[in-house]
Amino acid sequence: MKKGIVLKLFLLTMVLCMLILATIYIGQTVFFKQYYATQKVNDIKTSIQSFKKEYLKAGENVQAIKRLEQDFYQEHSTWITTLNSAGNIKYTNDFSVKIHSDDSLNNDLANRDITIPLYSFIGLEDLERVKFNLEQGKRIMIDGVMKENTVVPAILTRRNRNLGLENKLLSEELYGNRTETEPLSAGCLQIYLTGKIKKLQLPAGSVRSTIYTNRVFIEQIKQFQANLLFNDKYNGHAKTMDFEQNDINYKILIRPIKDVNGETAYIFAMTSLQPIDEAVQMLKDYYVYLIIFVLLLIVMVSFYYSKKIANPLLQINDTTSKIANLDFSETIPVRSKDEIGALSHNINSLSTTLHSHINQLQKDIEKEKQLEHTRKEFISGVSHELKTPLSILKSCISILEDGVAKDKKDYYFNAMAKEVDKMDTLIVDMLELAKFESGTYKMEMDVFYIDQVIEHICEQLALDIADKQLHVHKHLSGTKVVANQHRIEQVITNFITNAIRYTPENKNIRICTIEEQDRVKVSVENNGAHIAKEHLEKIWDRFYRGDTSRGRTEGSTGLGLAISKNILELHGVQYGVTNTEEGVIFYFYLNKKE
Repeated sequence: MKKGIVLKLFLLTMVLCMLILATIYIGQTVFFKQYYATQKVNDIKTSIQSFKKEYLKAGENVQAIKRLEQDFYQEHSTWITTLNSAGNIKYTNDFSVKIHSDDSLNNDLANRDITIPLYSFIGLEDLERVKFNLEQGKRIMIDGVMKENTVVPAILTRRNRNLGLENKLLSEELYGNRTETEPLSAGCLQIYLTGKIKKLQLPAGSVRSTIYTNRVFIEQIKQFQANLLFNDKYNGHAKTMDFEQNDINYKILIRPIKDVNGETAYIFAMTSLQPIDEAVQMLKDYYVYLIIFVLLLIVMVSFYYSKKIANPLLQINDTTSKIANLDFSETIPVRSKDEIGALSHNINSLSTTLHSHINQLQKDIEKEKQLEHTRKEFISGVSHELKTPLSILKSCISILEDGVAKDKKDYYFNAMAKEVDKMDTLIVDMLELAKFESGTYKMEMDVFYIDQVIEHICEQLALDIADKQLHVHKHLSGTKVVANQHRIEQVITNFITNAIRYTPENKNIRICTIEEQDRVKVSVENNGAHIAKEHLEKIWDRFYRGDTSRGRTEGSTGLGLAISKNILELHGVQYGVTNTEEGVIFYFYLNKKE
C-alpha cells in the first residue's frame, strides 16, 4: 500500500505541475501577444479621449499642444499628432517654407502668403542637401491640390532646376493613377502656382527628436492624406488599422474631432508592437532552459510532497486498523493544522469517544442488570402491598356473605372502603412514579412565591397538626422561585406530612427558607427518632423498609419520597436528608427568579 499511494501522489503531482507549465507556456507564447496588443490598443483608445479633452482645452496654444504630444509619447510609447481637414500636420510652421504667390492658375491664390510643410518632401537628415535651394528670395513652383483653402503640394521645383522635393504618394495619385477627367475628392481642387520664397523655418530643440525623425510615422500620415484627398477611403468615423513594415507590426488609430474653430481635424496616433514580439521570442528561448529546470524541480518536489502526504496517511491507516480491533491504546500525533491534522484529531476524538461509549455500554449493561433486579423487587413490593388490602377485602366479604356479625355490617363496609382507597392511592402513586422514571416527562416551569405555597400547604394540613398538638415554627422569606409549582407543592406536602407522622405529640416542626446568592434552600425539620446512617440514602427508594423506627404508618404507600426524589431530579436541583440534634431535616434547593 505504501508504494501504491506514494506512486499515485507522485504521478498526480507531476502531471498537474506539467499541465500548469504547459498552460503558462502556451498562454505566454500564443495568446499573450494578442492579449497584449488588445490591451495596449484599449489603453491608447482611452488615453486618446483624455488627449482630446486636453487638446480642446489648449485651444491655439501651440506649445501646450506640443507638450501634450510629447507627454503622450513618453507615457504610452505612441506617436501622436493632430491633422487638419486636408491631412496636413497642424502647427507645422517650425518645419516649413513660406511662399508669396505672384501668379497662379487659381485667382484665389494670387498675391498670398502660403505656408508649405516640408515634412512631406524631405527628412531632417536630407535638409542640408536642399537647404541652399530654399533660401529667401528664390522662386519656386508648386504642383498640388487645395482643400478648404488649404494648399497641399505634391511637387516643389525651381525653374530649370529639379530640387527633388516630391510627395510621391500625392504626385502618383495626381498624375499617375488618375485620368485628367477623373474628379478629385469632394472639396478638392488641383492647383499650379509660382512664387518667391519669403521665409524658411526649421525645427530646433526637443521637437527635432519627435515627429519629424520618425519616417514611418510621417509616411503613414502621408498615406492617410492621399486616401483623404483622392480616394475617399476615409468615411469620417473613428478607425483602427494594422500594417507591417520591416517585420514590425504597427497599430494606427484615427479619431475625427472638431477643433476650437469648429473645423474638422483628426487625431492621428501610431504605436509599435515590436516590444511584445521581442518579448515573445525571448520567452520562447527562455522556456527551453526553464522547462529543463522545472522538470528536475517537479521530480524532486513531487517525490518529497508524495512522501510528506503519504506518511501521515499510512500512520492513520495503522492506527484505525487497531481501533477496528478495539485497541484504543494508540493515538495519532497531530503535527499540522491542515486537513490531515484535522483528520488525525478527529480520529483521536473518535477513538476516545468509542472507548468511552464502550465503557459506558458496559456500565449500562451492569446498570440494566441492577434495574432488572430492582424491577423484580418492585413487583415483589407491589405484590406485597396489594396482598394485605386484598386479604382484608376478601375476609370482610366472606364475613358479610356468611351473615356473621350482621350488626357490624357498616363497620366492614367502611373497612373495605378504606382498603380500596389505599389501593387507589398506591396505584396513582405507582403510575406517577413510572411517569417520572420514563425519561420522557418534561417539567414545565412557573414563577411563584415559595412562602405563599408553604403557607397554603400548612393551612391544608392544619387539622393533622392540631390532632397531634404539634408546634410549627416557620421562618419564610417572600422570594420568587422558578419551578413547577404543582410538583413542588407535592414535594413540600410530602415532607411536611412525613414530619407530622414521625413527630411525637407536643413536639416541634421547623419550616425554613434560606436565601443564598442565586437559589433558596427549603427545609423541613422535625423532632423525633433519627434515621440510621446506613439508611439515609436508601429511604428515597420505593417501598424501602430498612428503618423500623420510621416504618409504614397508616395512609402511607411507601412511594412518597421516591416520587419527591424524581420531581427534584427533574428540576435539576440539590436535595437531601440529614439527622440533627433533635431529629431529622429534609431539604432541597430552588433557583431564584432573576
